[in-house]
Amino acid sequence: MDFLLTEEQRIVQDQARRFAEMEIRPIMEEDEKHHRFRPEIVKKMGELGFFGCCLPEEYGGNGMGYMESVLITEQLARVSPSWRLPPNLQNIGPAVTVDKFGTAEQKEKYIPGWVCGENIGFFAISEPNTGSDVASIAVTARDAGDHWVLNGQKMWISNAPVGDCGLVYACTDKSKRHRGISCFIVDLKNTAGITTRPIETKLGLHCSPTGEIIFEDAKVPKESMLGKPGDGFTICMWMLGNTRISCAAGALGAGGACVELAIRYANERRQFGQPVSEFQLVKAQIAEMVAEHRAAQLLVYNAAFLKDKGLPNQLQTSIAKYFASESAVKAANESMKIFGSYGFSTEYPIERFYRDVKSFQMVEGTTNIQKMIIGGIACGHAQNR
Repeated sequence: MDFLLTEEQRIVQDQARRFAEMEIRPIMEEDEKHHRFRPEIVKKMGELGFFGCCLPEEYGGNGMGYMESVLITEQLARVSPSWRLPPNLQNIGPAVTVDKFGTAEQKEKYIPGWVCGENIGFFAISEPNTGSDVASIAVTARDAGDHWVLNGQKMWISNAPVGDCGLVYACTDKSKRHRGISCFIVDLKNTAGITTRPIETKLGLHCSPTGEIIFEDAKVPKESMLGKPGDGFTICMWMLGNTRISCAAGALGAGGACVELAIRYANERRQFGQPVSEFQLVKAQIAEMVAEHRAAQLLVYNAAFLKDKGLPNQLQTSIAKYFASESAVKAANESMKIFGSYGFSTEYPIERFYRDVKSFQMVEGTTNIQKMIIGGIACGHAQNR
């Protein structure tokens, strides 16, 4: 299937490309050195409608779908993988999930703030001892009558040090394992008993803050629960099915940037009297990178197309996330080889992409988790939903 973009989608794509080039690229290298996050960029994205996809107009939605969100994210990641995260953390994660499972009051209270970029979003699943095994969540939420009391620690949470309101998954009944997990909309900055700590030892994504969230008898309102007690695991899996395609789009953009950088450098760098792109082995490297990038693009667009049509897509989404992530890592690795010693220097952007793309193999379900999903559906052990 050939995904011919509509005129409107091309306008969205061009707008995102121009934004990345004009608003992010000029400040990116300096911000990377200082691990600087700029909330004003999130607000500018909100003003342009980047966070309104898949949402009704009454809450700030723009009538666009997953395909448009993929196009936006891909273009942002071409310039900076750090900045592919806001569409995920503002829109496809919290806002779309609250729109699906929330009450009218919750939707009206939270979604517009995420969409306009005023309310910095997040979602907290991972813990020091909980990653792929979501059912092992140890953060607890105790029913205290007119409120819930949260205790425990979340780890590796994007936007934790700067976040306002977002989703927190906690255990309300340990005896029920995954059926005892619930989801809460939590205000990090205005809830007593919550502290956050930044994680500043990351390999990459230096402009995207990551941190811990510690709950110590944190009281959250009764109406902060999303859905019913025990709905958390279902909500989480549904959300990950969406954020996964956003991650795949980020990997697609970053991988494409690595291919572009390699081709440009191979045409400029001369050895033995000719551009290194004339040598067969370098051509072979570039050919593989280009072919895998084009394949990843079709897979990601196909998954987004199916999601917008409301058709089963879990298999296609996991394939897209798996292949786009792996091909991005390979593209960065091969580009480093083509750049040689210059690729090892922080003066060239390929070094940053080499570090940043590793995250795609871990977040929103690791590569191994995607293989388990793909293999399970392929072997008939699970249905494609």
